Amino acid sequence: MKRVIAAAAGVVAIMLAAGLACPAGMAAAAGGVPGPVPGHGADRLSGAVTPARAAAGSAVDSVQVGRHPFGIAITPDGKTAYVANSGSGTVTPIRTATNTALAPIKVGRGPIWIAITPDGKTAYVANISSGTVTPIDIATNTAGKAIRVGCAPDPIVITPNSKLAYVSDSCSNTVTPILTATNTALKPIKVGSSPVWVAVTPDGKTVYAANFDSGTVTPIRTATNTAMPPIRVGRGPDAIAVTPNGKTAYVANQESGTVTPIRTATSTALTPIKTSGAFDLAITPDGRTAYVSNFFGTTVTPIRTATNTALTPIMVGRGPFDLAITTDGKTVYVPNSRSGTVTPIRTTTNAALKAINAGREPEFIAITPNGRTAYVSNFGSGTVTVIRTATSTALKTIKA
Repeated sequence: MKRVIAAAAGVVAIMLAAGLACPAGMAAAAGGVPGPVPGHGADRLSGAVTPARAAAGSAVDSVQVGRHPFGIAITPDGKTAYVANSGSGTVTPIRTATNTALAPIKVGRGPIWIAITPDGKTAYVANISSGTVTPIDIATNTAGKAIRVGCAPDPIVITPNSKLAYVSDSCSNTVTPILTATNTALKPIKVGSSPVWVAVTPDGKTVYAANFDSGTVTPIRTATNTAMPPIRVGRGPDAIAVTPNGKTAYVANQESGTVTPIRTATSTALTPIKTSGAFDLAITPDGRTAYVSNFFGTTVTPIRTATNTALTPIMVGRGPFDLAITTDGKTVYVPNSRSGTVTPIRTTTNAALKAINAGREPEFIAITPNGRTAYVSNFGSGTVTVIRTATSTALKTIKA
């Protein structure tokens, strides 16, 4: 999310448990999971985050958080990781220096996504079952007044200058800008059907919304909060990543099994790239390679961005969900939701290393800015797995 989010079976379960209707694209995607996805439902219990160390591929002990942890984000200074506990209506801060879970912060119902402003002052939490976004003051770990944004807010993206947050709502087919200085929601921007993902260019001038049911991407000009003409991509677009130079946006089309490059200067869709599946994607810091996960299979496909060519798929675990790349660009980490593992991939050779055991249904992952530690939310175990990327040393178990 990566995301991805709205198409994931876990979010569908959260929404159904809360009595919300899912957009058509979400229901179809969840129903397309081959075989049962164990543990998704209202009767699931505790949640945890597991610390893992990647070099030796060994599992480490877990950090206990709330029920059904999902989205995870780390502050720019790397001192705190925030985990959204979708089944508890809370966010758990984790002190990264000691991997200690702090007191949970009460937010809305069904918190599934967290985005942190680049200035490190505020975390914004999307509460999919409450139709709100909760701001959290990072200095004090206190929740502010909930911001009404629609009926099923999901991914949030924040402009590089920290002034605006954009929240997609697949229920109302809108993207809502939030003025971060006052935590005020501005007029919702109408986009396509079921926007399930948003991404922003490095210069902050354009936000892209992936419209799952429309098969389009809507560019939004941030200076005026105006939606531009939609760009036709593949079927079921559910994730977008923009290259570091801002020249190309890559769109994962889940139902087409393709990735569509978009030339950002002209909002032109280029020839789709056939992959072994397309769920989420991430791009290396040098912009040379995009990695695409196939949640409904067992592979990650690298794409050479210079030529927009798909390379040989890399075998990982079952249900590869999110992806995260270390700041030095050397390693991609892939949580395999249906295998209970995380697979490191060496980017120089595109070789999968030994899988790291995590908790049940590891889905989202975030890496500290110094690249030393990765945090993985385990939806089924209520834990967070901590992975130290250099040493693979086991950490202690912490209960909130």
